Amino acid sequence: MKTFAIALLSIALSVTAQFLLKAGMSQPGVRAAMASAQALDSTLAVLANPYVLGGFALYGLGAVVWLGVLSQWDVSKAYPLVGLGFVLTVAAGLMMGEQVSVLRAGGVALICAGVFMVARS
Repeated sequence: MKTFAIALLSIALSVTAQFLLKAGMSQPGVRAAMASAQALDSTLAVLANPYVLGGFALYGLGAVVWLGVLSQWDVSKAYPLVGLGFVLTVAAGLMMGEQVSVLRAGGVALICAGVFMVARS
């Protein structure tokens, strides 16, 4: 159970990282730099954005936490849990006002069923 909690922490860190990266890339300054033809300006604007930096930091922390999971479980058991990231991402997206179609919700339900089957094996 402890390893499962550590896996969920790693997945939650990755999901949070995605939303930070999205927030950073949606900033007006970054969007303007990305629209310019200057690759260096775009790169610097992205790398200097605190949300993007925070997202990268959380991805790195999530990877370190994931190492703890891999030290305890086989990859074939651990990796399917990453699919729970889809569930957390859709849930967070809904809380932030994103639209989720019936087809997408059905796909997430199938992922949940697969994760459950792997966890039971």
